[in-house]
Amino acid sequence: MADAKWYAIQSYSGHENKVQRLIQRRIDEEQGEPESKQIQEVMVPTREEVELRNGKRVTVTRKLYPGYVLVKMAYNQRTAHLINTIQGVIKFLGTGTEPQPLTDDELAKVMGQEAEAPAAPEAPVLLIPFSHGQVVEVTDGPFKEFSGTVQDIDHDKGKVKVEVSLFGRPTSIELDHTQLRGF
Repeated sequence: MADAKWYAIQSYSGHENKVQRLIQRRIDEEQGEPESKQIQEVMVPTREEVELRNGKRVTVTRKLYPGYVLVKMAYNQRTAHLINTIQGVIKFLGTGTEPQPLTDDELAKVMGQEAEAPAAPEAPVLLIPFSHGQVVEVTDGPFKEFSGTVQDIDHDKGKVKVEVSLFGRPTSIELDHTQLRGF
């Protein structure tokens, strides 16, 4: 259908995946080719991030817009009723009586971020919570309990170069960011 557009649906926080599954079930139940269906696609925009848990790197999937689900559909009374009666859906986003479809700019932003994660699954975003010049404490390794200043951050490798005082002399050491704690 040429008039199918992307709409944002507000859902209960934490119920995004459930709403996505229920809408996908409705899409699968509808007869016809995918392009001819009134409700065509549904997605929850996410991205992969690396986070520390118990000193280990863990890849987690984070929702870009918690509490929201995107659906590509032809908006009419029937499809609005189908979506609004799904458990976990609060409402369509928009002003007035009818929802506003996402603009091309909004859609490009969401799709661009959503498309980056699957394109590079082996290199998710690595969040290093330190900044240049920050005072940190070494929590693991041979320099445990030493304090120093962050000199350089290598986001690709997850390494941080820290300058510590060793026998009264400034010494640069390179550590994994998991071995540091900021003040």
